[in-house]
Amino acid sequence: MPIIYILSFPYFLKGRLPANVKMSGDVILNGNKRRLNCRDISYVTREDIFLGALTVRETLEYSAQLRLPSTMTKDDKNEVVEETLTKMGLQDCAENNIGNWHLRGISNGEKRRLSICIEILTQPHVLLLDEPTSGLDSASSFFVIWALRNIAHDGRIVICSIHQPSSDVFNLFNDLLLLAGGETVYFGEAKMAVKFFADAGFPCPTRKNPPDHFLRCVNSDFDKVVTALTMSQRINYGSSSSLNSEMNLTTDDIKGKLINEYKSSQFSTNARKRIQELFTLQEKPATKSSKENSSTWWRQLRTLISRSSLNMSRDIGYYWLRSVFYILVGVSAGSFFFKIGTNYQAIWARGKCNGFIYGLMICLSIGGIPFVIEELQVFRRERLGGHYGDALFVLSNFLSSLPFVVAMAFSSGTILYCMVKFHSGFSHYLYFCLNLFCSIAVTEGTALIVAALVPNLLMGIGAAAGVMVFMMMPSLLFRRLVDLPNIFWRYPMSYLSYAAWSVQGQFKNDMIGLEFDPQVPGEPKLKGEDVLLYMYGINPKISKWWDLAALAALFICARVIFYMVVKYKERASFFTQRLYAKANFQHHAKRAPLRKEPLISSKRHRTHNTLASQEGLGSPLP
Repeated sequence: MPIIYILSFPYFLKGRLPANVKMSGDVILNGNKRRLNCRDISYVTREDIFLGALTVRETLEYSAQLRLPSTMTKDDKNEVVEETLTKMGLQDCAENNIGNWHLRGISNGEKRRLSICIEILTQPHVLLLDEPTSGLDSASSFFVIWALRNIAHDGRIVICSIHQPSSDVFNLFNDLLLLAGGETVYFGEAKMAVKFFADAGFPCPTRKNPPDHFLRCVNSDFDKVVTALTMSQRINYGSSSSLNSEMNLTTDDIKGKLINEYKSSQFSTNARKRIQELFTLQEKPATKSSKENSSTWWRQLRTLISRSSLNMSRDIGYYWLRSVFYILVGVSAGSFFFKIGTNYQAIWARGKCNGFIYGLMICLSIGGIPFVIEELQVFRRERLGGHYGDALFVLSNFLSSLPFVVAMAFSSGTILYCMVKFHSGFSHYLYFCLNLFCSIAVTEGTALIVAALVPNLLMGIGAAAGVMVFMMMPSLLFRRLVDLPNIFWRYPMSYLSYAAWSVQGQFKNDMIGLEFDPQVPGEPKLKGEDVLLYMYGINPKISKWWDLAALAALFICARVIFYMVVKYKERASFFTQRLYAKANFQHHAKRAPLRKEPLISSKRHRTHNTLASQEGLGSPLP
């Protein structure tokens, strides 16, 4: 099987076209039309996205557990991982962390090789790579392409989109596809490309890298740069000593000539003949279904929970740092409202304490957004590769985070309950901690929704803070529910606000059954039920457990909405962008083409010539 080098090639082969790009024709794989989620094709993006707290080996082992067939034993999967590490030269850094904001990790070149390792674990028939040597030095680039060449020689097709490779790297490729403006300039053996350009009248200079020469012939950006520099009098590119009067052509002229030359060449004839052969092939039945080629959903769920839990436990910023903050804030609030008592002033102090806990303290959940975004980026990459589904990710994220949220709620809740001296009794303590847990869980779910919707970290933090402030407004902290305007704030916001339910439930849990000193000494004591009804506008006859049930329902709704956003966001965005692109195409089609004035050549400002001689050759390029 060949390894193909592509200088300029859209990654539509994997079905990942932008919304404003239209595609015609079919992609045929072994005589069959390629499915969008075809697992015979793996795609390596130019972005290296991983969970930084994991090691290189752990990343590959988890990927193997997610993707390799469930019929394989664990030892067999580990053997595949070891072979892949050795093949890409990562055995020396296999135990190193990938690296994140506080862990020193592997280099960019090693991350690039790890990205390739993940995609070749399943031994796909076709491997697509978008600039696999981007950000690598010459030695690392040569090593990566050499490893890809070995993969190709094992019977697989490797297709690379790569820019400005060195001559040593270029010589490793078997075939070259050169595109310009949607037209094929050359498609054939890479070693024959130099001869093709020479026969077309554009030989490569002796001391010039062939890929640079090819790009110089077909990339009109060079003309724009030279024109700008010439007009700004920074260079004198049009020196008469470097001009070839017989080759005074623009890049568009060169490109057109090369395209016509290719269409009439034997390379084009051979390519069309091969395409016709592929179209005449009968569709071959699939040997194995996609389900048989992957792990079971239960094993994938266990793997995702294990991986996410390990990442959360190692990354101190994910939950450990927030747990410390929750405890510190709990101690601070407990000392501030220490032994709050039951005098008349304690009525308002208890309200302010509850407002601080459920209005400000739970906002610490915003601190988890950067780490959620990291997990979402990894999930999007793996979902595009068909590793697992949306529901498994949402469920595994909840189950892996559950112990940490429970620990945060009960640790800080216990400190607050004991220091403030809320209504005594185990049932009151348990309700307070459960109420705090549900509040934090709903806040975490809201943060997940925001993180899935926004495009970057800063917008995510700002949007999450805005949503939480918005939810706190109808929550008894500023006005009684009965005093809120009926339109919007009372209905429906007071029912959608998780802060309203949590504050209302804690008021009932704390005050029902207590008696407070009157404002005027000598008067009867104030019952907690009367305080709730007349001072806070809360009906004490409605059980506090209904408020907790409402919080649990909001938590479930938040997770369901998160699932819907994860599943349908890209589809909705794709549809919207397609409509916008269609309107744009129609708008530009109606506009009259702009008139392009030719450059005026003078003795001082000559019209630049992209074609020049070098080393005695009749090369059109400098």
